[in-house]
Order: sequence, then C-alpha cells, then structure tokens
Amino acid sequence: MKANVSIFKAVVMTITLTFLLAGMTGTVAAQTEKSLYERLGGVFAIAKVVDHFSDALIKNPIVGKDSKNPNLRNWHRNNLDRLPGLKFMRTLWVCEKSGGPFKFTATKPGATPLGLENAHREFKISSAEFDEVAAELGRTLDFAKVPAKEKGEVLAAFAAHKAEVTTGSSVK
Repeated sequence: MKANVSIFKAVVMTITLTFLLAGMTGTVAAQTEKSLYERLGGVFAIAKVVDHFSDALIKNPIVGKDSKNPNLRNWHRNNLDRLPGLKFMRTLWVCEKSGGPFKFTATKPGATPLGLENAHREFKISSAEFDEVAAELGRTLDFAKVPAKEKGEVLAAFAAHKAEVTTGSSVK
C-alpha cells in the first residue's frame, strides 16, 4: 500500500513539475519578446526616421510644397517654423504606438485617443494623398534599413489611422 502511495505522489509531482516548467517557459518567452519600440532601436532611432520622413514629405511632389492640394502646399511653404515641433510630436506618436515609454497627447483632441482627425481636417487629405504619405514612410523605413517585419508593423499602425486623417477630405 505504501508503494502505491509513493508511486502516486511521484506521478503527481511529475505532472505538477511539467505544468510549472511549461508555464515558466511561456513566461520566459513572453519576457524575451521585445516591443516594436525596442526592435526599432528606441527613441533616438525613431527620431532619426521621423526627421528624414518629415523632410522627405516637404519635397514630395504629391503631398509637399508643390502639392496640388492647396492646404498641404500652403503648410509646406509657409509653416515650416512649426516643423521642429511637428517632428517632436510625430516622434512621440511613433514611440507610443510602438510600445515605448513616451506619451503622445494631441494638440487638437478629437474623438479618438490620438485625435488625428482634428489635427488633419484642415488639410483635406485625400485617400490618395494619405497613400502617398504611407509610401514616403515606406521609403524612409527602407532608407533607415528597418527590417521587413518591423517595417510592416509600422506601416500597419500608420494605415490603421487612415479614416481619421482623411476625414476632412469629405467635409465641404
């Protein structure tokens, strides 16, 4: 009878240890998975990409200083004194969206936590113009040699806000 109890205890202990180890392995894997923010290289690497991206937008013929959209053209020709602040805000936005420790707060709060619709409404950005900005972002990520996985995640996060950014294009 004692032998049966000992065997039973050994089986229970083995099963318990197996579940504990399996749980720990999952926890260790979860702890070693880096955030997109970390995989992008943190705030300095993100700021470098934002700096390049922001400058490239000014030169972009579709959405920059020579855009057919008068609102975008005007901003890129007459408001560049605001560009350093805009770069700062874009950096905060990317840092927050990628899981970093920084908090973006919209300067013109809107219906969403990021308030992008109010910040972009006056520009009347069309769907095609948004897509060109996304393409410029993709070119910038390539320039910065961002790996394909991270590039895809950044572009997906950007694309998720298309409806907010283009909401002004349908307002007359």
